[in-house]
Amino acid sequence: MPAFLSTWTRRLPASRAPASPALGFVLWSCLGASLAIALTGWLSQASGLPWLMAPFGASCVLVFGLPDSPLAQPRSLIGGHLVASLVGLLVLHTLGPSWWAAGLAVGLALALMQLSRSVHAPAGADPLVLMAGHAGLEALLTPVLAGSLLILLIALAVNNLRQRGSYPKYWI
Repeated sequence: MPAFLSTWTRRLPASRAPASPALGFVLWSCLGASLAIALTGWLSQASGLPWLMAPFGASCVLVFGLPDSPLAQPRSLIGGHLVASLVGLLVLHTLGPSWWAAGLAVGLALALMQLSRSVHAPAGADPLVLMAGHAGLEALLTPVLAGSLLILLIALAVNNLRQRGSYPKYWI
């Protein structure tokens, strides 16, 4: 290592970031996320119905990468997506697709997820996605509910194959 780098790195404080997970955990996480998104994408193509939406990628980060997090539990995964999407659709169909309605929808979605104890960070994007796409109420079934349930089923299988009885920590 060059001398200037050695001197510079000695001055950095020790990182407080958590350690990297074990390689086995990383590989299982990769498998689960890949499988969940690939399967929702394939189902979209095969059925002609929308099973996939962008926030599901972030949901996979939580349920496969941080499966012990309260944000990754079934209550939050399913409930958060349903609550936030319903808010987004109601705002869209009552106030229209404006910038201020989008802001209100995300704020209301967060408030209702907090009150219902179903906070799921990726679901915060649902109102924006649904409003931008001018979605109808049928979006609650596909992609929101169908895609969330599929991710949950894959999370149950993959996380419990990785470590038996590890997921979920709680259901409701």
